[in-house]
Amino acid sequence: MHAIGYARVSTFDQGLDGVSLENQQERIAAWCVASGLALDCVYVETMSGARATNRPVLQEALSAVCRVRGVLVVHSLSRLARSVRDTLDIAERLERAGANLASLSERIDTSSAVGKMVFRLLSTLNEFERDQLAERTESAMAHLRRTGRRISRRIPFGYDLTLDRRSLAVNGQEQAVLARISSLRATGSSYSRIAAELAASGVATKEGGAWHPATVRQILERQRKLAA
Repeated sequence: MHAIGYARVSTFDQGLDGVSLENQQERIAAWCVASGLALDCVYVETMSGARATNRPVLQEALSAVCRVRGVLVVHSLSRLARSVRDTLDIAERLERAGANLASLSERIDTSSAVGKMVFRLLSTLNEFERDQLAERTESAMAHLRRTGRRISRRIPFGYDLTLDRRSLAVNGQEQAVLARISSLRATGSSYSRIAAELAASGVATKEGGAWHPATVRQILERQRKLAA
């Protein structure tokens, strides 16, 4: 089986970047010999922690290993990618091409059942991390809504921006419209019907445009989050 190596150090202070390029290349070559793999080439990149998609030499290495359906060998996952998401994207690309990944420091080889299990674990942990981030973000947004703080460029219907441009003040006239919208929805009116009734009554939207069902839905959704 063929192998393609990939080594990377940061742009600055290369000698202090954990493991030198020479050391990475030596370890990759030695592992390939011990594993009975033919090392075709070691791609070397000098670049700080950019996303994997923005590293041209890495992309060349990935294309090469996918062509030969070989093993991409790296000194460590930190040399390969800066995030779990990038690492998993690379692993998925290799798997689709019938290629594999070996990371020497973590002793991961996706050609083995244990290696594949580790990547599944990484995938699960990544999903868990995303879910936690979403929960924390929603909790923070809910707190800002409850305390009348601005959370986006758009000012929500029923409120006006205060002079400090950070807080929201209640707009009494629009609050009355909000109550009307909630009442209509509670009695079974559809978003389309509510939008049509508001337009017929000459009620203006926040931006002065036309009422749409999606606008009504978004307003009611925000009210629901405020009440939560």
